[in-house]
Amino acid sequence: MKTIRRLIYGEVLASIALVALGFLALFFFFDFVDELQYLGKNNGLSAAADVYQIRHALLYVALLVPNHLYELLPISVLIGTVFVMARLAQSSEYTILRTSGLGPWRALKLLLALGALFVVLSFAVGDYLAPVSERTAQLLKARYQGKITIGQTGAWLKEKQADNSFVVNVKTLSSGNEMHDVQIFEFNNKGLIVSTTEAPVAVFSADGAWLLQQAQRAEFAVPTGFGGKSEQVARVRRATVDGFRWPTEISAEMVSVALLKPDRMATIDLFNYIRHLDANGQTAQRYEIEFWKKVFYPLSCLVMVMLALPFAYLHFRSGGISAYVFAGVMIGISFFLLNNVFGYIGNLRNWQPWLAAATPGLLYMAVSLGAFGWLVFKR
Repeated sequence: MKTIRRLIYGEVLASIALVALGFLALFFFFDFVDELQYLGKNNGLSAAADVYQIRHALLYVALLVPNHLYELLPISVLIGTVFVMARLAQSSEYTILRTSGLGPWRALKLLLALGALFVVLSFAVGDYLAPVSERTAQLLKARYQGKITIGQTGAWLKEKQADNSFVVNVKTLSSGNEMHDVQIFEFNNKGLIVSTTEAPVAVFSADGAWLLQQAQRAEFAVPTGFGGKSEQVARVRRATVDGFRWPTEISAEMVSVALLKPDRMATIDLFNYIRHLDANGQTAQRYEIEFWKKVFYPLSCLVMVMLALPFAYLHFRSGGISAYVFAGVMIGISFFLLNNVFGYIGNLRNWQPWLAAATPGLLYMAVSLGAFGWLVFKR
């Protein structure tokens, strides 16, 4: 059994590595071509010599590789395993292995053990390596483009403090971890606005508070009664403060999370951000779906090896195995697309987050087990 394991594992690992390398090289080329438009440009604030050069583009594209590897690993596992299983079936080597004692369930256990290795690898890359490299790449890009932002309005966050609540808008985040075009709206427990604070630049202090530079504050005093005599006269008091300190629990990580795509975040960052949204009465459906997708996505490597095993029981009459490899490619692409589609549908239809994230894997697992049972036991 050790010889069979060494044979299959060696063939499958080499094939998966070759497929993953091919995909990564292709995406590296596409990303590099996309970055050529930014060569020779800077953000207008740095020195004339500090422009976006080809070495910066190569470094930026290289930092995107871990995230591409995380996304492409299940597809690479499927294509590589399908190729090996189909080739062994075509050359009748798998038939010899079956007569040597490699039964269907033993073969399934053998491939599931290999799939578990890629589950661990996928989790490590997606939860530790990819978020760090993605953030480093964004900060590198921000050094020359001058910002990290989403859309036209930036990131919106909310926080409750004692009797008041705050709505915060951060337009951009610079490479030096500085927030630009910051707006803070304060509301009392009746939903009436109490104050607004605007600042062109804000930084994070050592104790977690925000230090707003050249902040413009407007404090509102509203009447306590409507109609008749009021106990307080409505007025607005405006002031400019060189350095305004705002104590908050919104950390630099939360701002980064709000400005980056949810699928590029670590699982623990997503979990903490979801807790923050729930604590402040904000909807977290989108982030909950992404959280469960981060949990279930590495497990899709197990589904991929289960999908590949039935190819070993096919009977080749003539010709090559290119059609079966193409089928594996299409199955992998369909899984990737369905995984994204269910995420959007679950968000729109307000499905249970874990169900929206797990349904594609469960569907493909049922298909693989059905194909495996039909080919092995019916034929």
